Amino acid sequence: MRSNKVNAVAGLVGAVVLGLSWAVPAAAAADGTAPEGAARAVRFCGVDRATGLGVSAGRDVPCGAALGVAAAYTRVWQRAAGASVDVRTDGAAWTCRERRGDPDPYQECLDVNDGGRRVLLTS
Repeated sequence: MRSNKVNAVAGLVGAVVLGLSWAVPAAAAADGTAPEGAARAVRFCGVDRATGLGVSAGRDVPCGAALGVAAAYTRVWQRAAGASVDVRTDGAAWTCRERRGDPDPYQECLDVNDGGRRVLLTS
């Protein structure tokens, strides 16, 4: 009986994670909106402990690094009042800010040295 409950919970968690991985916003255009048909090459990594926001990362960002970026950003983002914030974690520099998109709004952090590497925070 207990094994069935564990399997049911594991299946439910897997379905939620899979569903969340498709709900991550596409890359934003220069005007802050998400372009049509943009690739959504990101995966769900977990939840930021301080804010409860979902943390997703591009395929080239390890989930541990993405959670570290999210933690660094959420320590200072409310003081930014909508402005970009630079954070450093694990020897890498990231620029983070709020973006308009789907869902609206979301937080995006881009690697300063490789703008293709990104971390997203969504509610």
